[in-house]
Amino acid sequence: MFKKIDLKGKTAMVTGAGKGIGKACAIALAEAGAKVVIISRTLSDLIKVEKEIKKTKGSCLKFECDVTDLDKFRNILNKINKLDILVNNAGNNRPEHFTKIKKENMEYLVELNMKAAFNVAQLCSKKMVQLKNRKKVGGSIINMSSQLGRVGAPIRSVYNMTKFGLEGLTRGMALELGKYNIRVNSVCPTFVETPMVKAFFKDKKFKEQMIKNIPLGRVAQENDVSTAVAFLAADSSNSITGTSLMVDGGWTAQ
Repeated sequence: MFKKIDLKGKTAMVTGAGKGIGKACAIALAEAGAKVVIISRTLSDLIKVEKEIKKTKGSCLKFECDVTDLDKFRNILNKINKLDILVNNAGNNRPEHFTKIKKENMEYLVELNMKAAFNVAQLCSKKMVQLKNRKKVGGSIINMSSQLGRVGAPIRSVYNMTKFGLEGLTRGMALELGKYNIRVNSVCPTFVETPMVKAFFKDKKFKEQMIKNIPLGRVAQENDVSTAVAFLAADSSNSITGTSLMVDGGWTAQ
């Protein structure tokens, strides 16, 4: 029997939900029927996302929070009755040549892309396993990785490091959380036409070289990624865990 993407009765959390991929994921999960908890550092962004979700007749709760603030994030979790799906999406990049990487930039990316991602995943996992019938209803954690968690790239060595680490975390989590019927996977996009990437594309030479590396010859769109996330969130992917779903236009196939 064909399994549809149906998230009715599920509660999903999306971090970094104010813009770009996170926003698209929050809307997609709401459209599939989930009650969505959206988290971002910027309240004005959350208000805009909330309006978009309401247009689809979806349901959401919004919380202004920097995910590196562990105490504040923990307090948010305590306000939620249950959690079935986590889209561990908050992250950033500050491209620099390896020999010129500033210590503060390296520490910022490690703090956000690795430490905060780990802490969010751990706290949400603890929340998820508390549900008495978790083994029956299952759960899904999706770590937002990157094709650069699988291959290297110039001026992105710190980002490479954090995303390779997230790939390892995904596999370790999957092995330990499987006994609770919680699946853990990552989504690895290529360059996606988000506000952050559009800023990178102002360098026309960089954009041209980047597209040459994509066999499909085009950048990904936000809904390409959100569709993959919705699939992994739902029972339609009930036997998929501990793996990476590449949304890279064939970049890593070369």
